[in-house]
Order: sequence, then C-alpha cells, then structure tokens
Amino acid sequence: MSILLKSTENYGNVYIDGGVIAEIGCAAYDADTVIDASNKALVPGFVNTHTHAAMTLFRGYADDIPLQTWLQEHIWPLEAKLTDEDVYWGAKLACLEMIRSGTTAFNDMYWHALASARAVDEMGIRAAVSNVFIDIAGESDDAVQKENKKLTERLMKDYSDRITPALGPHAIYTVSEESLLWTAEFAREKDLLIHIHVSETEQEVSDCIERTGMRPVEYLDHIGFLGPNVVAAHCVWLDDSEIALLARHGVKVAHNPVSNMKLAVGMTMRYTALRAAGVCISLGTDGCASNNSLDMLETAKFASLAQKAAANEQTVMPADEALAMITRNGADALRTGSGGGSGSITEGSAADLLLIDLLLPEMTPLHNLSSNLVYSAHGGCVDTTICDGVVLMQNRVVPGEVEILRRASEVTYDLVNRE
Repeated sequence: MSILLKSTENYGNVYIDGGVIAEIGCAAYDADTVIDASNKALVPGFVNTHTHAAMTLFRGYADDIPLQTWLQEHIWPLEAKLTDEDVYWGAKLACLEMIRSGTTAFNDMYWHALASARAVDEMGIRAAVSNVFIDIAGESDDAVQKENKKLTERLMKDYSDRITPALGPHAIYTVSEESLLWTAEFAREKDLLIHIHVSETEQEVSDCIERTGMRPVEYLDHIGFLGPNVVAAHCVWLDDSEIALLARHGVKVAHNPVSNMKLAVGMTMRYTALRAAGVCISLGTDGCASNNSLDMLETAKFASLAQKAAANEQTVMPADEALAMITRNGADALRTGSGGGSGSITEGSAADLLLIDLLLPEMTPLHNLSSNLVYSAHGGCVDTTICDGVVLMQNRVVPGEVEILRRASEVTYDLVNRE
C-alpha cells in the first residue's frame, strides 16, 4: 500500500510504500492514498517504553491513596479477577488512546499477554508484549518457565511482526534469583527484550541491601542479568556506581515521571548523571492506574519540567531532548520498525508517523516545533497517525472507536462488581 503525504509543513511531499518511507521531498506521485498535509507538521510516532496497557480499566478507580493500601486493597484484588476478555478490551482501549495521542509503539507488561497481543494486532500499532511473572518462592518455577517459552513461541508464530515477544519478570523483590538467571539465559538464547521494574522506591533499595548486601543494579550485575536487551523501568533510586553499571551494560532506562510523582516515590530520577554516563533514556507512562493518561506529550512535558525544578536549572532536558526520548530513544530501546527502524524521518525508515495540526491555538505561533510539542501541545493535537505504513487515524477519527469505548466500559463495570 502506498501513501502520499502532500505538502507537509516541514518535509514537503513524503511518499510511503511497503511500510517504509520511500522518498522525502518528492514529486506528487500517484498513490493508493493521498493525504493533504498542508498546515501539518510531520513527526515520528511516539514510543511508550513502560506501561501496563489493560490497566486502562482501572483509570480513576483508586486515586490519592497510600501506595500499599492502593495495591493491597484495591488493585491486586481486582487484578485477581481479570479474564482474557477483560484484558483484551482494556488493551484495545489503551491502543485507541495511544493512536489518538500519537503513540505507535509501546512496551507492555501485564497478565493475559496473548489477549493484549490480539488487541494490539487488531489495532495496528506495535508492542513489545510480555506476561508479567512473579516467583517469590526462592526457587525456579518450572510452570512459569514453560508458560513463558510457550508464550514466546505463540507470539512469534501467531501474530504480526509488529508484535515483539519479551520477558516480564516483575522485579527483584518478586522474582527469585533462579528465575532471574533463567530469564537472562533464555533472553540471550532467543534474542528477547527483558522488561523489569528497577529501583522504583527507596524501600526496594534498602530491602535489597539487607537481603544481598548490594543495591538492586549491583545485584543484577552480580548475577549476570544486565545487558543491552534489558529495559529497566523507573531507575529512580540509583547511586553513581549503579549508573556506571547501567551504562557499561547498555541497559535502556524507561523513565516514568508522572507515575513517580503521583505515587510519591520520594526522588527525581537522576537524568543528568544518567545522560552524562551515556545511558539511553526513554519515557513511559506506566499504567493508567498510576498515571491515568497514556499521552506521551504530557509525559514529555512532566519529564522536562520535573528535571528543571529538581536541578534548579532551566537548561536541563530541553525540548529537543525530551522529544527524542519519546521518539528515537524509545525506538532504540524497543528495537521497533524495519529497515532503518522507527523513531526518525529518513528514507528507508519504518513509516511510523504523525501529522500534527498546526492550525490550533496550542501550536500558534510556531517559533519552534519541538518547544511547541513538548511545552504546549497535547495528544489532541495529533491529526493523523500512521504505523507500519497504514493510516490508523485521519482527521482524528479512528474506525471502531465507539464500540471500543462501549465494551471497555461494560467489562469494567462487570469487573468491579464481580464476586
């Protein structure tokens, strides 16, 4: 399928064919689909490197509650009732929200992963999909290993190549050392991404020191877990030696500023030190129970402003860097796209693209596109979303969205009232 984006504000005509950007600044070729992109800016699709998609069902369900109360009395009891059908509609709702706010790829860790994969496949975006697993018995859980092997095979065989199989050990405090070792070995064998929570809270760090004599990143290094295939979510409570270890192993960090502030983790991620060490830092929203939104432009603004405030320095994380974190860096972390990969606008790159409406108050005047996007825009400024060379939203219309909203509301109501 070919697409001509005609007269974009910043690139002129752009021709897309076979899922990739074939030519930039070209003549007005005939194409299967022609989109008038005048008064619109072309930007790469956004990438969300840490979320739990189906937690859209919990949006606003239990806000402003202490963390352990939130988990133990509200979130975990509901999660224990989840079915494939619940997760399927929750993930479809998440994909709809992402398409409408410009996200074309995300990194998901949640229960009933095949239901999430089915939703992603149908909605047309990309995702690294992992089934979260918890093993706190202190020994390897053969059932967990078999389940993850089977899941990986299913994801590789039965779904679009927009679905990337990944492994989702929850965290060092919920997964045994033996299972972490198996995860690292199996991931290396199959060339899989690993998606794990790391150093989100001070308590996690102190507990790890008490149990192992090491901080979390030091412990993961000690057991041979770290590598360039690891996407470590949060990484808030780090010291200098841990930052050096992340850099040495090429670990990708997924920063979640909105969730961290809402859950009051007590620290701002050490962005300046991580960046100086050469760590690839991207952004994630976390789940909708601990953020409420999947809008990556909102996340980018929070990230930049939080870092400026923490450092008392206006130049920290300028708009260009924040924008790179939700495009190029995110694509690098998730290894998304074909050819030149997504996250950039170059000939041969995957056609994961957005058209931003410039005829909006938020985008006027246009002194600097990056600044407008990060500091004044929001997901509602996205007019058109394209993933893998397929138009998923045009003129802010996503086919089938009303049905998704209806069914997601129905399954949520049933879930919270289920015995």
